[in-house]
Amino acid sequence: MRKTSARTPKTAAGERVLILSAGVGSGHNSAAAAVQQACAARADVAEVQVLDVLQVSSVLYRALLNKGYFVLVEGLPWLIDWGYDISDRPFRRRGPIDPWTRMNSVPVIDAIKRFRPTAIVCTHFLPAQLLASLLLRGVTKAKTAVVTTDYDFQGLSLTGAFHALFLAREEGRVELMALGLPSDRVAAPGIPIAPQPEAAPERDTAEPPMLLISAGASGGDYAVSVVRQTLHMRSPFTATVVCGRNDALRERIDDLVAPAGDRYRVLGFTTEMPELLRRADLFVGKPGGLSVSECMAAGLPMVLVNPIPGQEVRNGDYLLEQGAAVRCNSPATIGWKIDEVLREPGRLQRMQAAAHRTGRPDAAADVLSGLLDGPSRPLVVSRAAQKTILSASEERVVATDLSGPSALVRLIDSAAGSTVALLQAEELEDLQQRYGTSDGGLVLRRGQAFRSLRREERRLLRAILGQDDILSVRVQRARPHRRVPQGTATGPRPPS
Repeated sequence: MRKTSARTPKTAAGERVLILSAGVGSGHNSAAAAVQQACAARADVAEVQVLDVLQVSSVLYRALLNKGYFVLVEGLPWLIDWGYDISDRPFRRRGPIDPWTRMNSVPVIDAIKRFRPTAIVCTHFLPAQLLASLLLRGVTKAKTAVVTTDYDFQGLSLTGAFHALFLAREEGRVELMALGLPSDRVAAPGIPIAPQPEAAPERDTAEPPMLLISAGASGGDYAVSVVRQTLHMRSPFTATVVCGRNDALRERIDDLVAPAGDRYRVLGFTTEMPELLRRADLFVGKPGGLSVSECMAAGLPMVLVNPIPGQEVRNGDYLLEQGAAVRCNSPATIGWKIDEVLREPGRLQRMQAAAHRTGRPDAAADVLSGLLDGPSRPLVVSRAAQKTILSASEERVVATDLSGPSALVRLIDSAAGSTVALLQAEELEDLQQRYGTSDGGLVLRRGQAFRSLRREERRLLRAILGQDDILSVRVQRARPHRRVPQGTATGPRPPS
């Protein structure tokens, strides 16, 4: 997906939405496509464009990030697991983006300047980090959202400036609020997926359960072993095996299941996945973020196999907590495990009910509404505040419990009521000396003294003020963490 654009005649002067993704796997681009589809349902969106940032970067950069990742997944999965844990620390990366990434981001910056978006949605951490830099430098004034595509929040998606942060589940929202982020900037609508069929097709209850086996485009030997084990199952069933664009894999599986007659249906790439998800009774495959989200929206429980260390293992853990999945740690037990689910009275039905409860089919529309209808000014997390959050995390301390100079404080837009900055208490003292009011608030001004400020203060004020020269804010000191129910503050709106 290099770049796609769609115009609508709904309004001559509406929102111009740019969706930035990165094709590391298919999930980030699928989420981007889902948000693009959601744009078509809004009368206030005049134009939408989708850009895969890796497709406009250098061949070497693209190969190292995309192909290099899957080489490590196959050959050194322990390294992927280690890297995931290391990069999961909040604000571990506080400085500007590295020179190599900056060089490869030039085409993306040019695209932003040409398109002149009023809103930008990032479904991968690479463009999210770039957009934070652009907001702080004043290169763009567009409302910017960061959208996560796995059920466990990953620290790389946390940047120093954004308008809205959208997570897959409520636990991630609670975690970020404990770090000090304000509730009006974080919501948990789910992972954006394509619109689902309105109703599942009627199934003949006399028919055996249908398995949907996702072999994947690069499934290889593991996918073959999964299918082979289902041949030994004792329970009656039918199976549809989807091999993607891997023709060699499809031929291998075709030959393997040929003796079973019409029990198996083997497909290559197909556009029928939404319908297949609705017709199936049990999904067998990897717990990628988009696959999981689509299955849950369809009320389809999962048998989890061969998860990638890090995000996919954590996705699986969440489904196990919800009762919507079982996991197979060895291909030798897959047939037995599925048999156990099918043979226990009522178990499959309980798992299907759990999947329905977990599903969030309207996530794409909720993300778009949360951004477009949310605060117009960005939230800026100062580098000092980022350092506080990282240090507290490394010491296993809740950042909102801190006191003293390193304690966290928030600046609230007095007129709009939205949080515009997260600072250290020590930084606040400097601002109060220059901009303090008698009631303990601040009146931030661009003014003639703007250039005399330290660089960090200039970045902060430039992003917060936007095109204004003056802004009144009130100060809110971070309190010990408590859960704030969704819907009690302005900003990103939770799903209804």
